[in-house]
Amino acid sequence: MNRQITYIVPSEFDQRTVKDYLIYLGYSHPVLVQLKKTQNSIIRNNEWIYFHTKLNTQDSITIYIEETASSENIVATPLPIHIVYEDEDILVINKSANMPIHPSMNNYENSLANALMHYYGNAGSPFVFRCVNRLDKDTSGLTLIAKNPLSAAILYRDMTHRKIKRTYYALVQGTPPNVGTINVGISRAPGSTIMRVPDAINGETAITHYKTLQSSADFSLVECTLETGRTHQIRVHMKHIGHPLLGDYIYNPDNHLMSHHALHGGKLEFIHPITKKELMFSAPFPLDFSNQLGKLK
Repeated sequence: MNRQITYIVPSEFDQRTVKDYLIYLGYSHPVLVQLKKTQNSIIRNNEWIYFHTKLNTQDSITIYIEETASSENIVATPLPIHIVYEDEDILVINKSANMPIHPSMNNYENSLANALMHYYGNAGSPFVFRCVNRLDKDTSGLTLIAKNPLSAAILYRDMTHRKIKRTYYALVQGTPPNVGTINVGISRAPGSTIMRVPDAINGETAITHYKTLQSSADFSLVECTLETGRTHQIRVHMKHIGHPLLGDYIYNPDNHLMSHHALHGGKLEFIHPITKKELMFSAPFPLDFSNQLGKLK
């Protein structure tokens, strides 16, 4: 989506180049290349300036980020979405369970990407789907979408540097210890494209911190925070310590207390990519999760 941003140059960038300043602000190489190719993309005092132009303290420069095409091969589908927050740069969605993030085989028109393509298509502007934190199809909760290439570049960088805090809530079998950290690598299960397994030798680093909030004889409510974001991380780690998620047809197939695995992304905390304000969002438990949780009280 198109974006226009105005900055006031601080004193520490007096006589530094435009490129130096934009790199400091988090502009990635692809975004810089796009700006370089776009006429009138960097304006100071109604004049188009270039990357090598030197800036002065208190200069006002305006950046124009332009997108002319939408994501290809994503069908616009009118699906319900719950928008928690939206501005010019980001979108926070409370995703329902049974909704995949991206289209895939057997889920060609029922993903979050399909829903947002329809939502923004009605607005008449190009939309490229850029999901920052991807949830499994049956995991409900908060999903962060970047609305332009600059916010995407900054948020992807922050995710890589573990600056985006994600808090999940899971219903698990049995009663785990009150608190704990699971630091066990995860790799793909041999012969499977979906299933993951703990792998302390060859697996990718995976670290999950958990805290048991409520318990009964049969199952517990656990809060999990992630240092890494491996596929099925919480599901694999909780099974690894003997407490698989309720309703998890892959890692706990004999449990049918839920129609899908009981995992909800309940909190999301991060720095806004453009305004640099600290943001925190929360999402209530979905109804089926709450119904099971009620049995703990």
